[in-house]
Amino acid sequence: MSLNGAAQRVIAFPSKLGWFAMSTDNRMLTSLTFGRRTKNAAIAAIKSGKVEPFEPNQYELVLIERFQSFSAGHEDNLWDLTIDNGDLTTFAQQVVHHCRRIDFGETLSYGELAAKAGSPGAARAVGNIMAKNRFPLVVPCHRVVGSGKSLGGFSAPDGLTMKRRLLEMEGSLDTAKPRASCLPS
Repeated sequence: MSLNGAAQRVIAFPSKLGWFAMSTDNRMLTSLTFGRRTKNAAIAAIKSGKVEPFEPNQYELVLIERFQSFSAGHEDNLWDLTIDNGDLTTFAQQVVHHCRRIDFGETLSYGELAAKAGSPGAARAVGNIMAKNRFPLVVPCHRVVGSGKSLGGFSAPDGLTMKRRLLEMEGSLDTAKPRASCLPS
């Protein structure tokens, strides 16, 4: 079931960034994962219970094509995709909104994103919201970096290695330096 109680569709597919799995409901994403080593691992990461085989609808086929294209390095901000974030607090929704506006190849610090969301000084709260992101790439938390352009953290499979790979693919790695801490400063 999705967050709003309707039936949930889950589909997994391969990409250059590993296996993706997504759940959809009424032409919106309800969850997304990527970078998994196997199809079963991707499906398990969605945590939606039993998954029945089905043919993807046109909406899902378009999503698959776009995620595979993005994974191959083609620029797509994915801004037009609808996500189910009704379970988020008002502040978290503002963080997600402003994070989604970080352009391909650009980065913001956790503190800068907190300020854009109306709460200067809430960098750690932004980091916590990013760590729970159910829509990686669509809500491009990989574009959020620590102070001094350190990488900060990344909760996707392969952690900072994947974050570094995404930033390099987007041409913004030179603005992000690795740091040992997972939390923003």
